[in-house]
Amino acid sequence: MSSLNKNTFLRSLMFYLPTLVLFLSVLNEIDLNYLEIEYFSFNFVYILIFYWTLKSPRYLSYGAIFIAGLINDVVIGIPMGVSSFCYLLICVVTAYLRNITLSPNFINDWITLLFTLLLVNSIRLL
Repeated sequence: MSSLNKNTFLRSLMFYLPTLVLFLSVLNEIDLNYLEIEYFSFNFVYILIFYWTLKSPRYLSYGAIFIAGLINDVVIGIPMGVSSFCYLLICVVTAYLRNITLSPNFINDWITLLFTLLLVNSIRLL
């Protein structure tokens, strides 16, 4: 374990790993719509942003999330700023949740995630 703390390459890789995964998932547009399962959709980017901004916000910056949203808009072909707004709305909800909770609760986090996904998807459909 002490060798991991001494190796700066591994530490920097672990620090930038969430950002790298975010940009790769935005560029590839990873979701389960391609499986053609009826009435089921899964957006990996929303869950990634929700988790990393809730648990460890220092690993995923708001600027990187905003730029990933702009890249997502270009890849999908929707008006510029819609995905960035939705991603930053997820960040606002998680920052609020992180500040009001004293002890993390798994059920409350999932309920907040479902509410946030409902809100973001309804904004995106407008």
